[in-house]
Amino acid sequence: MDRNSDFVYEKKMQRTAEKLRSNNINPYIIDSIEDLHETIRSLIKSGDTVAVGGSMTLFETGVIDLLKNGEYKFLDRYEKGLTPEATRKIFVDSFDSDAYFTSSNALTTDGVLYNIDGTGNRVAAMIYGPKKVIVVVGKNKIVENIEEAELRLKTIAAPANAKRLNLSTPCATTGICSNCSSKDRICTDFVTIKKQRDPNRMHVLILKEDYGY
Repeated sequence: MDRNSDFVYEKKMQRTAEKLRSNNINPYIIDSIEDLHETIRSLIKSGDTVAVGGSMTLFETGVIDLLKNGEYKFLDRYEKGLTPEATRKIFVDSFDSDAYFTSSNALTTDGVLYNIDGTGNRVAAMIYGPKKVIVVVGKNKIVENIEEAELRLKTIAAPANAKRLNLSTPCATTGICSNCSSKDRICTDFVTIKKQRDPNRMHVLILKEDYGY
């Protein structure tokens, strides 16, 4: 990416950060993975109970490994051999975590987080429960408005995640949403987060590179 493109994205990130701040959501513009990890360490403390929503971004940026390093009590939804009952308990226990980590399917320049979910545990925890919610997003997730957010979900996020999870949805074959009725449909809960009452609860860490779907 050349300097002119960098300039455009930098201004877009700055506009987004300003709007997030006005919505009682704490924004951070992150220069590197090292900066990301340092910022995360500043937001949580040793011994904290931490949990995560399903997210490729958290894997790609090393956040999962950071949380599993033994310094924190990690509610590991990815532990091998978990039964459906054990997985559900982790999801429920996540509501009482000190910090919940996730990404967002889209982030508008008006400072609005837009997400879809299949099970609902991720968006539910973003809305209520955990003391802190820490959202890690690549610059590729930034869109101008809700209409662009919905289009992004239909043409990128949902098909890519359905493919990743080996689901039998039409979008996993065609690469675009058809508003299906598949038993594997992952677009069941649509949540828009426009503001926070508690100005210390939600933190959005915006990376200057592309990550996740």
